[in-house]
Amino acid sequence: MAGLNVSIAFFSLIVGVCQALRWISKRLLPPGAYSCLARELAGSLQLCASCLELRMLVEIGPWGGGFGPDVVLTLLFLLFVVHGASFDGASANPTVSLQEFLLLESDLAATAAKLLAQAAGTGVGWAVTKLYWSWELTQLHLIQNLIASECSSSIRASVHHAAFAECTCSFLFHLVLHKLHQSRPMYRVPALAATVTFLTYTAGPFTGAFFNPALAAAATFHCSGSSVWDYIQVYWLGPLAGMLAALLLFQGNIPRLFQKNLLYSQKSKYKIPKARVAAHVEGDEAQRKRKGKKSIPEPCA
Repeated sequence: MAGLNVSIAFFSLIVGVCQALRWISKRLLPPGAYSCLARELAGSLQLCASCLELRMLVEIGPWGGGFGPDVVLTLLFLLFVVHGASFDGASANPTVSLQEFLLLESDLAATAAKLLAQAAGTGVGWAVTKLYWSWELTQLHLIQNLIASECSSSIRASVHHAAFAECTCSFLFHLVLHKLHQSRPMYRVPALAATVTFLTYTAGPFTGAFFNPALAAAATFHCSGSSVWDYIQVYWLGPLAGMLAALLLFQGNIPRLFQKNLLYSQKSKYKIPKARVAAHVEGDEAQRKRKGKKSIPEPCA
C-alpha cells in the first residue's frame, strides 16, 4: 500500500498547487482573464494530472499493488468531489464550454480562450505527471515507465461501438449537469462525482470513459493500436454528439442556432375560459374608447 500512499500524496500536492494558482491569479488578474484563462488552466492541469495517476493505478494496481477496482473507484469519487469543490466554476471540459456557448452564456472570444486554456492546462498536467513518474518513487511508477513507450489504445471495442459509448456517457453526464445546474453545491458536487464514477465503472472497460476531449487527447492519443481518425471519432465527435443530444432533449432547442422549440410546445399552464377572455377584451376596448386614446404597453422589467 506504500505506492497508494504516494499517489494520494501526489493528488494532495496537485490540488494544493492548483488551488494556490487560482488564489494568486484571482487577485492579480482581471475577472475576465481569470474566469476564461487562469481558472480553466488550473482546473485542466489538476484534472489531467490526477486522472493520469489514477489511470496508472487502474492499469497496474491490481497486479502491481495488490488492490482492486473498489479502491480506485473510491479514489475517483473522492477526487471528483474535491475537483467540484475547488474548481471555482471551471469546467475543464471542452464540451461543457461549447455547451455554454450554444446556450448564449458565453461569447465566441471567451469560449475560444477557455478551449485554449484547457488545452494548455492539459498539456502542462501531462508534462508534470510524466516528470513525477520519471522519479520512480514507487514500484508502480517504475513499471509505468517501462511500459510507457508501448502503451496500447484505450479503445477495446469497434470504433462505432466505442464512439456510441462515449456519446452515451457524455449524454448522461450533460443531462445530470443540466438538471443540477441550479442546485446547491453541497448537492451538485457529490451527485456529479457519483455520476462520473458510475459512468467510468460502466464504460471504462470499453473506452476508458473519458467523455472529455482534452483529457482523452493527453491520455491516449499517443498510444498505438488505433489511428488518429479513430481517436477523433471516439473521443471528440462522440462526446460532442452526446452534449448536443442532451442539450436538445433538455432545452428543446439550441439557442445559439435557432429560437424555435423543436420538442416542446409553449403552452400556458393555466387555461382561461373563452367567455371571460372575450368579456375582458370588450371591457378594455370600451374603456379605451372612453378615454379616446391608445393604450401604452408597460415596459419590461
